[in-house]
Amino acid sequence: MAVVPIESLPASGPDRERECCRVLEEGNILVFAETPFAISPVDRAFLLERRQADAGYHKNIAYRPKSDRVTGVARQHPDDARRLREVLGRYSRTVVDFAAGLFTGYSRRWKVDYASFRPQEEASRKLSSHSRNDLLHVDAFPTRPTRGDRIFRIFTNVNPAAPRLWKTGETFPELAERFAVSSGLLERASKQTVGRSLLKAASAAGLPVRSRPPYDEFMLAFHNFLKENGEYQESARAERPVFPPDATWMVFTDMVTHAVLQGQFALEQTFIIGRETLTVPDRAPIAVLERLAGHAMA
Repeated sequence: MAVVPIESLPASGPDRERECCRVLEEGNILVFAETPFAISPVDRAFLLERRQADAGYHKNIAYRPKSDRVTGVARQHPDDARRLREVLGRYSRTVVDFAAGLFTGYSRRWKVDYASFRPQEEASRKLSSHSRNDLLHVDAFPTRPTRGDRIFRIFTNVNPAAPRLWKTGETFPELAERFAVSSGLLERASKQTVGRSLLKAASAAGLPVRSRPPYDEFMLAFHNFLKENGEYQESARAERPVFPPDATWMVFTDMVTHAVLQGQFALEQTFIIGRETLTVPDRAPIAVLERLAGHAMA
């Protein structure tokens, strides 16, 4: 894993997009020292005054673009609630427009997922072991299966004074080779249980049930396995990239093991990238798992 400055890549043309995709898909973080899209000073000042709901099930303030809805924010005046929805919606649309210009291939097939605002200081958060941000992990969604597509995230540090400190470790292919088979997780995820067969049949019949394919079963279990594995957390090869105020960085968070050790006030936009649009498809987590398993996972 490396932190790659955008200035080190081609400045324009098809080579720029191809190299950006390659760098990201191979398990690196692409960094802009200054945010390459506009966030107004008024919007920034407003965000710095927001607070998150105390309920433990809200890790962040989330904005859902499809429904134009905000969740996870502390009780506030209706005018503030409306304005927060507008500010986060504006951030989401701005990032999507910027990313569509940089990643024309991805944009033909991507799904625009949630945006989020992270107002809490990460160094002092009290969360359950599976929700903790300060433990190395790869991302997986418990309620939104990707079915082999990729989780791509763009972060912006809107803190005017303090950096955001991450910890990063091995990439997914390295960890899968080490743990996927030996842990038993790959075998368990691949088993065709009666419950999974019934869910699959109900979903095919159009019933409103959520069925996760083996790939998503594995990724969620692997996320939890890494966080619960104290020996791995202590011994993992790790670096500590620092993202200063106004930095923006991009990463496939299902590829790069990461943790957040310190920082307050970050914005983020998530995309689900179609696997058929990848530049290096053999490096995708689903390709790695299917080689290890010897069969399709999604």
